[in-house]
Amino acid sequence: MLKLLFNSVRQYKKNALLTPLFMIGEVAMECIIPMIMASLIDHMYTENMSELLKLGGILLAMALFSLFCGVMSGRNAATASAGFAANLRHDVFYHIQDFSFQDVDKFSTSSLITRMTTDVTNVQMAFMMIIRTAVRSPLMLIFSVIMSFRINSQVATIFMGIIPVLGIALFLIGRTVFPVFKRIFKRYDAMNASIQENVNGIRVVKSFVREDFEIEKFKKTSENVKKDFTFAERILALNGPVMMFCGYGAILLISFIGARIIISSGGSDMSPGQLSSFMTYSMQILMSMMMLSMIVVMCSISLEGARRITEVLKTDSSLKSPENGKKDVRDGSIDFEKVSFRYRNQGGDDSLKNVDLHIKSGQTVGIIGSTGSSKSTLIQLIPRLYDVSEGSVKVGGTDVREYDLDSLRKQIAIVLQKNVLFSGTIRENIRWGKEDATDEEIELACRAAQAHEFIEQLPEGYETKIERGGTNVSGGQKQRLCIARALIAKPKVLILDDSTSAVDTRTDALLRKTLADYLPGTTKLIIAQRVSSVEEADTIIVMDEGRVVESGTHEELIARKGIYYEVWDSQTNAKEGA
Repeated sequence: MLKLLFNSVRQYKKNALLTPLFMIGEVAMECIIPMIMASLIDHMYTENMSELLKLGGILLAMALFSLFCGVMSGRNAATASAGFAANLRHDVFYHIQDFSFQDVDKFSTSSLITRMTTDVTNVQMAFMMIIRTAVRSPLMLIFSVIMSFRINSQVATIFMGIIPVLGIALFLIGRTVFPVFKRIFKRYDAMNASIQENVNGIRVVKSFVREDFEIEKFKKTSENVKKDFTFAERILALNGPVMMFCGYGAILLISFIGARIIISSGGSDMSPGQLSSFMTYSMQILMSMMMLSMIVVMCSISLEGARRITEVLKTDSSLKSPENGKKDVRDGSIDFEKVSFRYRNQGGDDSLKNVDLHIKSGQTVGIIGSTGSSKSTLIQLIPRLYDVSEGSVKVGGTDVREYDLDSLRKQIAIVLQKNVLFSGTIRENIRWGKEDATDEEIELACRAAQAHEFIEQLPEGYETKIERGGTNVSGGQKQRLCIARALIAKPKVLILDDSTSAVDTRTDALLRKTLADYLPGTTKLIIAQRVSSVEEADTIIVMDEGRVVESGTHEELIARKGIYYEVWDSQTNAKEGA
């Protein structure tokens, strides 16, 4: 895990190495300074000013050098940790871009966001403490103990009794809080999921006056996080009193024993200056142990975050391009050969069952069926958003698993049920379909998608800013912009997954008419709930419970008086009744 994470240090290795080197210099000075101070205090009883000035000059030089090392260590630590975090976020984000839908489903969107934000921040803080504080504390502890023994081994023995007590306390605190922090991250994911769901569906929440319900739901989730944090903080709060008790206990013992030695030996075994330096070393040892406790806490928090980040980085996409994958898609023909499919994270029956389907290049195919009949699942296998469980899907006569993924998907434009627009202008959003599209191409695509008219009525036209998620345009406008984005790519296969549900029937009819003129040789698959949206298709497929139960033209299916006829009849009667 650590090896994988430290790969993200990359160009900041120099800063990461310089940080502990400068820290060693700072610690060395801080441990030698009390010895010089002891000598300075002892020389105050003499009238040798030259010696005092000399010692004062040495102290000043050492203090300045310690300051320089501390500043350089902090500067390099900040650069290395911030750079490491930036690289780590980049690596995780870049890795997620290769994930299939199935991989994203496995982690959940809210969990991935938490891992890229909270978890990375915690790991960044732990990394900075490891390269700086984790070097400073042990060195300060060891050097202070060594210097204490050089002064007087009898008094220094006090530290040998205090340090194990502090070490055991740190171990017990760390072992107690680590499982709590592990549990907290899972609850963070649940809380983020609740927030994301609420913010995305805020209009629905307000329209159904469910604010109180959502507040109560969030309160319960937040309360769970609070309880765990409160318990962890209570345990960690024991750290301070234990440290202070041991530290001040050590100072009292040093003062008592040191004073007795000075008095009994007349200053020959220990001088007042040396007792003063002992006090300084005891405080340094206390501060070292306190910093070590902070490291234990931070590492306890970040260790689970590091594990979660590593889990993402170690997960290889379930969909990969084959080596030397085919890049040329011959045409828009589509063949499903005995296809069955099951979502990995769902038990039960297959979502698709033994589907045999053959679509010629350039055909317009309508797909209709009840909710949950796996219409969307069917079309998501074509651009290989998921892989089949059994059988094969072919595009242009070649199994989609043999294509280079990018090349395949560039030839298949899909407008999903959940239309997504990104922050930016309308023009920038349309160019997602074709990066180098000219203004004329953008306008033609928008005209074909029946979007040009409403765009022209906007104050800034094609330069109108789209807010995050497209919240400043209506559902029908959003659908038409998403269709224009797909059309401008001029793909060999165009899939519209119930993407005209929010437009009126007149606009829907105009859109279907212009599609034939704008993309004459493109295979078009149209999933719809309205029979009027598919009745002019070359072939209409009726799905039920993951199977193709009917297929044929509108007239043929009406004559059979099956499921299609029932849907058509109910919608026709509903229109006449209206």
